[in-house]
Amino acid sequence: MTDCLASLTDERDDLRRSGRLRPLAVLESPQDAEVVIEGRRLINLSSNNYLGLTTHPKLIAAAVDAARTWGAGAGAVRTIAGTQALHEELERRLADFKGTEAALTLQSGYAANLGVLGTVLGEADAVVSDELNHASIIDGIRLTKAARYRFRHRDLDDLEAQLGAARRDGRRRVLVVTDGVFSMDGDIAPLPGLVERAEAAGAAVMVDDAHASGVLGRHGRGTVDHFGLHGRVLIQVGTLSKAIGVLGGYVAAPLAVRELLIHAARPFLFSTSHPPAVVAACLAALEVLETEPDRQDRLWANTRRFKAGLEALGFDCGQSETPITPVIVGSADRAMALADALRARGVFAQGIGFPTVPRDRGRVRTIVSASHTDAQLDRALGAFAAAGQALGLRGSASAVRP
Repeated sequence: MTDCLASLTDERDDLRRSGRLRPLAVLESPQDAEVVIEGRRLINLSSNNYLGLTTHPKLIAAAVDAARTWGAGAGAVRTIAGTQALHEELERRLADFKGTEAALTLQSGYAANLGVLGTVLGEADAVVSDELNHASIIDGIRLTKAARYRFRHRDLDDLEAQLGAARRDGRRRVLVVTDGVFSMDGDIAPLPGLVERAEAAGAAVMVDDAHASGVLGRHGRGTVDHFGLHGRVLIQVGTLSKAIGVLGGYVAAPLAVRELLIHAARPFLFSTSHPPAVVAACLAALEVLETEPDRQDRLWANTRRFKAGLEALGFDCGQSETPITPVIVGSADRAMALADALRARGVFAQGIGFPTVPRDRGRVRTIVSASHTDAQLDRALGAFAAAGQALGLRGSASAVRP
């Protein structure tokens, strides 16, 4: 044990020397447009709470009522005794919302990707994946025995080449997998072209809509709805923990896929189901999405305001098309320095560096929400201006556009 602990300690110390060992930010308040950390109130630009639903009164009331009626926990895995009527109701509601025949909920979006990929792909199959897909997709692919083909980010010609290679290799089942919205850069997958190329090659498509659910499409139905591709995408994966404001993941797909997952997806088979309060809050969130469309409108208005402000200051926001707006400054050290300088000025925006992003693409990743006021966003822009000037980032070729 001593040797093992020593080597783990060395690894920890390597993280510290590289500047990547960062303390957890402990919130002393609800997740909202402003949060309290270490006794200070900060404008929050690091949350996935796109629509501000974590504190919505309808979600809170639904959770409290469900806990009183159904208990604190489900008490078992779904396939034994852990499926309550609430679980089935949520899945019917999700299928209707996403425009699919069926849906299935899992403990997280991460678990959903692992469960789907590990179930639908076997040794005779192939998966063709965008090189910048989320870690949960990458890990899910690693757990399969399927042949792996990777295409350059959003490059449809390279996708077509990889599809051709998979077919020439005689693969039985070919699945193209992509994020709908890419979590580090905020760009959107070219889904219409991707679906067209996949169909031409006889391949199916799977989209992870974690950062598109609640954000894109009618009432937040996601990228498939945004591009009008209903019936042409086999599997849609999403989360219930970002714009939905609660916890969990889901798979929206044909009934045959749902039934297969129930009997073969290991994260589903071997994990206790969601507590009733979580399920009820998710149901309430779906109702809010359809009855309060102004939240989505406000999210996009805030996104446009903040993105324009950052670009006017000269910051490099990459190829962002969504509320995810990176401020790219170069090395991880510079990203962490900017995050610290912003926090000192009243803004909570986390720095991200290698290996999450390339070594020369360190950034502070910002996400605005529907709950932010114009005054809060303007204060945040003022903090960026002051922090950038203090660190010598503005006017630096590696930190701003030419």
